[in-house]
Amino acid sequence: MRAVLCGYYGMGNGGDEALLATLLQMLPAHVTPIVLSGNPAETSDRYGVETCPRKSLQVLQALRRSDAFIWGGGSLMQDATSVLSPFYYGGLMGLAQQLGLKTIAWAQGIGPLQRLLTRKMTQAALKGCTAVSVRDNGSAALLANWQIPFTLAADPVWALESVPVPGLWDIPAPRVAVALRSHPQLTPQRLEMLTQALADFQKATQTSILLIPFQPVQDLAIAQAIQPRLSGISHILTLPDPQQLKGVFRGVEMTIAMRFHGLIMAAASECRCFGISYDPKVSQLMQDLEFPGWELAQMPTSAVQMSREWIELYANGEAVSSDRIHALIDRALIHQELLSQVLS
Repeated sequence: MRAVLCGYYGMGNGGDEALLATLLQMLPAHVTPIVLSGNPAETSDRYGVETCPRKSLQVLQALRRSDAFIWGGGSLMQDATSVLSPFYYGGLMGLAQQLGLKTIAWAQGIGPLQRLLTRKMTQAALKGCTAVSVRDNGSAALLANWQIPFTLAADPVWALESVPVPGLWDIPAPRVAVALRSHPQLTPQRLEMLTQALADFQKATQTSILLIPFQPVQDLAIAQAIQPRLSGISHILTLPDPQQLKGVFRGVEMTIAMRFHGLIMAAASECRCFGISYDPKVSQLMQDLEFPGWELAQMPTSAVQMSREWIELYANGEAVSSDRIHALIDRALIHQELLSQVLS
């Protein structure tokens, strides 16, 4: 059986690469994947799979010689960052359904959908699916309202296998990871405040700071702006392998992150987490797991207050319990069960 895997792959985003790695990990052994990628050569080399340029006529050829089509995780159907995304992903799903393929919306986070047209398109695409799984309660509520059957499970990346990062243990402990991303609300003034707070935090705790750009094209410049301001040991770790990206959190005491999958990877590694939310999915994760943190738009206006909150978590905070992590991993594996059932 052949299955076309469709997501934001080969675009240099560590979270989406982690979803692809987890999907490949969970696919039944008899299924041969064809991955639609923005960088087919890199994706093929990294995962050892057949690939296809994500925006080419070859996609139609791949669909015609396949048995299944899978939206492979994440917030694909949303119009907050791009109004074109729902047309691309919804169009491919509709085409796959017209060609008679088994279609799976896998581990989806639906929305935000601010426009009537994109809402209708998403509803139609999901109604035509053979099976649907979602990763959050908000998406589940939306599908229940639309009367579309679904399976609710934890984000698949909870179950991603991690691998060690060479050289990580040579960096002096204790280590703290920082995963920030560009955003219109992360203004130069707020970034300056965060930078000063990190410098103060490092002085107070004598920690090594690991700056981790999940999507280097967006995040690397922020890391490069922060690092010279840190007087203690610091490293910028650019890790294109998602299993190594998850593995880095096994070697840190605490994580400060805006990135959704940064928080999941850190929590899964029993790391204390502090969230800075730019998106409802991050806010929901922080609420569900009781992480301390801020909404980006309501950040403190004092670097002293910021560093004080981080020091409090570092000194007295607790990680997610092992029992809860195991329960979340078990719930994430429900996505694997769905694949096995539909692709049998």
